[in-house]
Amino acid sequence: MTGFQGLVFVEQDDKLVAQVQAAADRPPLDEQTLRALLSQAGYGHWFVLEAALATLVARYNTVPTEFEVTVAERRDGSFMLDIAQDASCAWVNVVPAHGGKALARDDIARALADAGVIFGIDEAAFQLVCNATEPARVLVATGMAPVHGEDAQFKKLIDLARDRAPKVNAQGLIDFREHGDIPSVEPGTALMQRVPATAGVEGRDVRGTTLPATPGHDHPFADKLGGVSQAGDDPNVLVAAIKGQPVYVDHGVMVEQVLALGNVDMDCGNITYDGSARIEGDVLSGMKVHVTGDITVTGTVEGGELEAGGNVLVGAGIIAHAKVRASGSVSARFVENSQIHAGTVIAIDDMVLQSELQALNQILVGVKSPQRGRLVGGSARSMMLIQTPLLGAESSGVTSVQVGVNPVLEARYQELEQVIEKQSADQENLKKVVKHLMQHGDPKGMLPRAKASWQHAVQLWAHSIKEKDELEQQLALVRDARVEIGLGVAGTVDLMFGKHARRLQRNFDAGVFSVDEAGHIVFTGKGSEPVVVH
Repeated sequence: MTGFQGLVFVEQDDKLVAQVQAAADRPPLDEQTLRALLSQAGYGHWFVLEAALATLVARYNTVPTEFEVTVAERRDGSFMLDIAQDASCAWVNVVPAHGGKALARDDIARALADAGVIFGIDEAAFQLVCNATEPARVLVATGMAPVHGEDAQFKKLIDLARDRAPKVNAQGLIDFREHGDIPSVEPGTALMQRVPATAGVEGRDVRGTTLPATPGHDHPFADKLGGVSQAGDDPNVLVAAIKGQPVYVDHGVMVEQVLALGNVDMDCGNITYDGSARIEGDVLSGMKVHVTGDITVTGTVEGGELEAGGNVLVGAGIIAHAKVRASGSVSARFVENSQIHAGTVIAIDDMVLQSELQALNQILVGVKSPQRGRLVGGSARSMMLIQTPLLGAESSGVTSVQVGVNPVLEARYQELEQVIEKQSADQENLKKVVKHLMQHGDPKGMLPRAKASWQHAVQLWAHSIKEKDELEQQLALVRDARVEIGLGVAGTVDLMFGKHARRLQRNFDAGVFSVDEAGHIVFTGKGSEPVVVH
């Protein structure tokens, strides 16, 4: 195609005019043919005026007299800078040239410099901008975010140690595992390594402004860690100083001496011991065993009293109005007419009859007897979970079950709110002091100390906020508290979820009791939809 009858393209400055000569017998013209003519004439890269093309075609086909229409323009390439409000990034919004002057790398670089963009510039992005054939948004500069420091870490170097700071999983439950015999280590065994906090790496925005990093919260080993010492060649490593049971605690590890006993009776007397105790026999009525570590009883606790700073493991039963209290977990084969209080988990292999159980995380009944384990009479209170094959019995009195409460966490949360408020005010006051000294001079040389005090106050404040966030996550999990029934419910059961209470006076099959979003106690049987419990 070399032309079209009566149609000529003429450049007028930066515009392209289509001139149409007068004729009565012009051949039909359509937009596709017109675009092909423009391209053939060397104007395909100009900016085409779409509405003008339609006008030209319509008039060409209907108006026999001569006329002209401006159909395209020569346009230079153009661009606009877009800088993020926080100066973390800069973009170029580019409109490519259409027959005019193409964008030049130096023009873009000059515009960035004039806007103060001096850091994180991507030279390859300039080429993308200059070579663009369609409107585009190109990232040309990226700041460097600060890398905040990491808190001090405490790495466990052995697996057999007991853990007095159990971790909560995503479901809010502590992973309970039967501990078995009390483990032991020899002197000199490396137990824990402390990795100091890091200061972090400061960042920069695209204008070159320094973005300070928040240093990690440093924490030394805990005070008064018995039975351990620092390694001779590395003060950040703790080794066993004595033979005994290794126990992990917050920010440290201890080695507890283990007291070995036979029966605890009148001949033996009451036991108070700084460490752990292994009792190869029974704890008889009226006898007391109080230790700072773990207690392992191979036989029965019959009316005795156990109190442990760690875990309690009873090989047989806890009976006859015995009292057991542990900061950690309590496990036994069965429980009857007794009281148990655990800081984490109560796990009973078989059954619990007419007893009072309280655990701050979960109560598991029938761990080793899923077909005949039962929780009958008395009361059971736990924050997240109560699990039993059978709950209640027709022949027993009322069985009381409560989940969804943790007064310890709630009290700590209220305390933290007050601490954070004070720490916030402290760091804000120190910030004002630093700002004043920087603006008005520091004749007494107080600025370095003021900055250090401010940084320390910010670290304490940040650490408390982090702890509060973790507590909020744990308290939020309470909404997922549940009572799991493996086989069924019988007799009269008082069921409480926080402040919501229902008396169950009919039998239920296997399923789960929980609270729905509306706050109703519901029961979900196997393969069925939740039903509100009335």
